Amino acid sequence: MATIALLGTCDTKLDELLFLRGAIEQANSEAKVTLLDVGRHETHHGAIDITQNELLKRYGEDRRVDELPRGEVIKVMASCATKAVKELFERKAIQGVVSAGGSGGTSLAAAVMRDALPIGFPKMIVSTVASGDTGPIVEETDITLMYSVVDVAGLNQVLRSVLSNAGAAIAGMALSYASRNVKDTLSPKKRIGITMFGVTTPAVDAIRKHLEKDSEVETYVFHATGHGGKAMERLIREGGLDAVLDLTTTEVCDHLTGGVMSAGANRLEAAAEAGIPNIVSVGATDMTNFGPRNSVPDRYKSRKLYEHNPMVTLMRTSETEAGQVGGFISDKLRRYAKEPSVVEVWLPKGGVSMISTPGGPFSDAAADDALFKAIKEGLQNSGIEVKEDSRDINDDGFARDISDALLAKMRRAKRG
Repeated sequence: MATIALLGTCDTKLDELLFLRGAIEQANSEAKVTLLDVGRHETHHGAIDITQNELLKRYGEDRRVDELPRGEVIKVMASCATKAVKELFERKAIQGVVSAGGSGGTSLAAAVMRDALPIGFPKMIVSTVASGDTGPIVEETDITLMYSVVDVAGLNQVLRSVLSNAGAAIAGMALSYASRNVKDTLSPKKRIGITMFGVTTPAVDAIRKHLEKDSEVETYVFHATGHGGKAMERLIREGGLDAVLDLTTTEVCDHLTGGVMSAGANRLEAAAEAGIPNIVSVGATDMTNFGPRNSVPDRYKSRKLYEHNPMVTLMRTSETEAGQVGGFISDKLRRYAKEPSVVEVWLPKGGVSMISTPGGPFSDAAADDALFKAIKEGLQNSGIEVKEDSRDINDDGFARDISDALLAKMRRAKRG
């Protein structure tokens, strides 16, 4: 059996939610639904399992929301529903969650799914905005989005088909999740997170192959696109990784210079706080990412730019910016390292990406020196070792040696 939490604003979407509820139960007789009403106004209907009033009384200080501005209603109901869904999850009373709605309902449901549930738990939203910029909805999680095609406002042939597909999909996902044995999902292998980018792919491929020669290791590669870094940090906080080889810290550049692939101000904190073996390098810190060339901000038009592809334009990190990146990295590690001895920083002085090696389009010795200097000075007397290496980051030997260094730290941590 699997029970699915269905979130929706019953004051505006009741018919559509009831149809989705029926589609789930019709898809599989072993799938059941718990309907939570997160609307502005209380709705009375026998199919509603947890009413709006019950949510507010139990989780929202027994306050009314019907006269609040729409944005405030969404915040309050999202907070209440997050607490309720988290409680259901912790009691193992649900094995999936689904919602359907417009932009407001999507925002509300996504907040609940992101905050209440871990990666790997089935989550789905049928949304009118699932065909646009979905980054703010999904962020670093595994929410599945299905475009509603037509508005979730009145049942018709198209919406019935979409909701039926969604019902069958979430029923299948939840039943699969319910059927898994916990022992089967908890791998005995040591889980290592690795960060990569196109310009550090050769290194990551070599690292992954070298690490996985050890039968007790499995690797998780995160594409450092902003959401990738956030996903890795989230997984660390959920206890989903045992060690990190943070080879590619390029997202720090985007955070500091306004690029499109920032992982935010909290990058590099999770592994340090967790106290797990953590080797950090400076892969692709020679660049900030923008979209097509015409999307580069005017203030950067005169900078050294490189078209990675028609959709991605790279800007070479300046000497000043490189120093700031190094300062960010060293400050995060120094401030957040729970156990400095399990953290190490490797500096590939032969080039931090495949395009910054000598003679490459982003070769800039002064900028690289500023980066390395800021890290070394920032970590003096911190207990965190900094290793300088003459090879470039994609060198096979560098990849092998940095991998071995991480495995050695993992072995020492295990003995400790």
